[in-house]
Amino acid sequence: MAKKATKQGLPPLDWLKVFEAAGRLGSFTAAAEEFGATQAAVSQRIRNLEHWLGRQLFLRSARGVSLTVEGESYLPLVQDSLRALEQGTENLFSQTVRELRIAGLPSHLEMLLLPRLEAFSKACPDLRLVIETVPKRLDYDAADSALHVRYGRGGWGRRKEVLLANEVLQPMTAQGRAEEWRQLPVIELRGERPGWTEWARVTGEAEPETGPVSVDSMAHALLAARLGMGAVLGSKALAADLLQSGQLECAPAPELPTIDGYWLTWPPGLGKSKRQSEILAALTAALRH
Repeated sequence: MAKKATKQGLPPLDWLKVFEAAGRLGSFTAAAEEFGATQAAVSQRIRNLEHWLGRQLFLRSARGVSLTVEGESYLPLVQDSLRALEQGTENLFSQTVRELRIAGLPSHLEMLLLPRLEAFSKACPDLRLVIETVPKRLDYDAADSALHVRYGRGGWGRRKEVLLANEVLQPMTAQGRAEEWRQLPVIELRGERPGWTEWARVTGEAEPETGPVSVDSMAHALLAARLGMGAVLGSKALAADLLQSGQLECAPAPELPTIDGYWLTWPPGLGKSKRQSEILAALTAALRH
């Protein structure tokens, strides 16, 4: 049982926000995922809030947590107050400069995000863009950025997501070499994407012999092709700007659609206000261009 409150006034805002998320989601773990914090940090903030109020807000058990009667009464009050504060802030300060943090793997930032940020900046000129490189996919959980550009099939925990582009692979070469691509060595790309063997099986084409170059990054594979080192089974999404500028050419060969794609993801707490929804829509439109 929480001790009687000895403090006056309002508790810290971050305690209230964590309480609202935990109450809405019915889980300290889910609230931690929403805020990008640890479950222990969420639990500590809620204990602090309970001590401040002098009331127990959650019942803890081996099966999880649930709101007490006082917690159920307090939750809608906190939600309405946070909503009013958010809306008032949007109404008063919607034109101020803000910061948008975006994280992604190096190749996705270089080839999918950066070439399209100029269009997004024109649509949202008041935003400062902070880009964070994620060296490996496992490092997304440690990223400070709310927005993630990710590759895969979707379904990353409780994060919301929108598909930017499906992954479609097609043989590509440097400028002027597309017609003779069968005479070029092919670049091997190691990883989870289908390779030349799968391309041949699905399309019914003869599988080309692997050349002397083997890389583990699509960005490096596309660069090797641009440098004339052979033909690559390239990503049409990542190579879009290189194809448009003529630095790469699609070979006269069948393409291979896959079940993967490129996604923009964000925590559920983002995008609730009109302003945030407009920013997400503008970024999605720019990245889909």
